[in-house]
Amino acid sequence: MTGPLHGVRIVMMGGLGPGPFCGMLLADLGADVVRVDQVRDVDTELPIDYTVRRSQRSIAVNLKDARGTELVGRLVADADAFVDVFRPGVAERLGIGPDDLRPANPRLVYARMTGYGQDGPYADRAGHDINYIALTGALHSIGTRETPLPPLNLIGDYGGGGMLLAVGLLSGILEARESGQGQVLDVAMVDGAATMMAPYYGMVHAGMWRDRRGDNVLDGAAHFYGVYRTADDKHIALGAIEPQFYAELCSRLEVDVPHDADAPEAWERHREVLSARIRQKTRAEWDERLGTPGACAAPVLTIAEAPQHPHNVARQTFVEIDGVPQPAPSPRFSRTVPAQPKSSALPGDHTRTLLTGLGLGEKAVDELVEAGVVRQSTTVTTQ
Repeated sequence: MTGPLHGVRIVMMGGLGPGPFCGMLLADLGADVVRVDQVRDVDTELPIDYTVRRSQRSIAVNLKDARGTELVGRLVADADAFVDVFRPGVAERLGIGPDDLRPANPRLVYARMTGYGQDGPYADRAGHDINYIALTGALHSIGTRETPLPPLNLIGDYGGGGMLLAVGLLSGILEARESGQGQVLDVAMVDGAATMMAPYYGMVHAGMWRDRRGDNVLDGAAHFYGVYRTADDKHIALGAIEPQFYAELCSRLEVDVPHDADAPEAWERHREVLSARIRQKTRAEWDERLGTPGACAAPVLTIAEAPQHPHNVARQTFVEIDGVPQPAPSPRFSRTVPAQPKSSALPGDHTRTLLTGLGLGEKAVDELVEAGVVRQSTTVTTQ
């Protein structure tokens, strides 16, 4: 195993979205990530987020059986961190809360990731990304003037959840290696989404941002920062905020439209002129004409198109794993270069291997499988 996180070991409970995504980020960079999935999920339909389960290992355990709980404790005994993705109180009822796992491993970083956090009026509520970002101003700020639109589930689940979980885990592990003592992390997707909105809270307070959609530089109102339809019903994205870049853009577009960065009342009128001009050519034609260092223009690519774009190909931004194009590990390191990501670990793919690693013999593993305490998938894996 290679990468800057070689030697870091993390055990995390299985779940959808942000948990496995965090596991992917860390495993891509060399961490040994073991995911504890539920036995009922073994050999079922392919998870919707299967690509973010790459480079991990999965053991399927029945946590309602005391023997399953004991196995989780053994997995965590020499780990740097453990991730609980249940709602508050569930881990304690299962016997895998901080007080259950940390006595045998005082340096363990125990991260609890939920939507609303471990306390507060919403702590026990179920929810999804759209609910979490609704409480932070993020959802209100994105969309048309008439209606907020969810930006996929990127802000709450993956940005405020999975990415900040990774930051928290690495921070806690670094501190534990200095102090010898672990701690409990409260990772709430509401908190993370609020963190990602930090610049806008500051700008609203300073009177530099109007607290309504479609009325600001970065939310679609400004003619020099937005998306335009082309002659072939595709789109280009313009981001010429600075005057010198806007001048180059207008020169390449062959239009004479004022920048008027400080005159929001003129933006809609200017947008109409730019829109009419851009509708005269195809996306490919504009991509060629606007492909200069300072025009700040880019084609709006579909998910299927993105891996084939010349820039992404040149930088090897995408890799193909088991025939599926997907993002390569990031960021990039000059010396401790991560290995090529491995296939996605589906529930139970590594159950027998991981149990053997705990010192269990083949007979003992067979007994656990037969008793339904654990389950091995029928997938053949070499990880």
